[in-house]
Amino acid sequence: MKDFSLDSISSQKGKIALVTGANIGLGYETALALARKKATVILACRTLTKAQQAKKDILKEVPEADLEIILLDLNSLDSVREFAVVFSKRYERLDLLIANAGIMMPPFQKTEDGFESQFGVNYFAHFLLVNLLFPALKNTNNSRVVMLSSIAHKGGKIEFDNLNSEKTYSSWKAYSQSKLACLMFAYELQRRIEKAKINSKALAAHPGFSNTNLGQLLPTFAAKLFSPLASFIGQNAKSGALPTLRAALDPEAKGGTYYGPNGFREVKGKPVIVGSSKKSHNQEVAAQLWEISEKLTGDKFVI
Repeated sequence: MKDFSLDSISSQKGKIALVTGANIGLGYETALALARKKATVILACRTLTKAQQAKKDILKEVPEADLEIILLDLNSLDSVREFAVVFSKRYERLDLLIANAGIMMPPFQKTEDGFESQFGVNYFAHFLLVNLLFPALKNTNNSRVVMLSSIAHKGGKIEFDNLNSEKTYSSWKAYSQSKLACLMFAYELQRRIEKAKINSKALAAHPGFSNTNLGQLLPTFAAKLFSPLASFIGQNAKSGALPTLRAALDPEAKGGTYYGPNGFREVKGKPVIVGSSKKSHNQEVAAQLWEISEKLTGDKFVI
């Protein structure tokens, strides 16, 4: 497999790319790189002022960037539905949907819809978003969905009897479960795309150990350690975004592929195809998770 370089990627002019959590960290770096490649980039962000600042910053780097802000709060399925309505009124196609936004290890709390916050924000909201925007993806030749997973998925387990952590709550286990779910969704979506013979791809990526805002919800002591530790043994957000960008832009990328850094324990390094846990390939669990996700988000996912 050849080394990946953004410089070798051709112009993406005319393509529509959507990045959730595009105002900061990995999402910002992903949006900036796509803007440099002349894609139209939808900044799907929760807070207008932060989205506007991100847009301003990108325009400083890429004055000709084609950017649009559409507000999206992944803490609310109603917000996801409103986003899909607004997007669908403005666009008939969607080339890239990058499910980047996420939270990590907060104290136990629930989303507006009663989901444990990490599973709700990281997984359920993105499942619904892909579902509602799939007609546009299906309508676009060679479209791609990229789900953000994590090294942490390897310690995850889909606990159907405790998806919302109401019996017991471990912030780390809940985070790992949510990232395992994101990865399993990418694999299952690709299987269903292939079965339906649709010209789209579902892929996944993880950033290694990147110095981003993801640690902001950690307990105070851990939060203070997160950034220095990530800087010391990990990599910056720009490098952390490269596996996502490879999944999104590499012309040789195949559906069902998972990208991450090539360094020791995938903490940092160049973006390459990486393996995933045995649990992530369990098709029976993936199908059950899909069915439950449809039920709990309230929308049938029609491929």
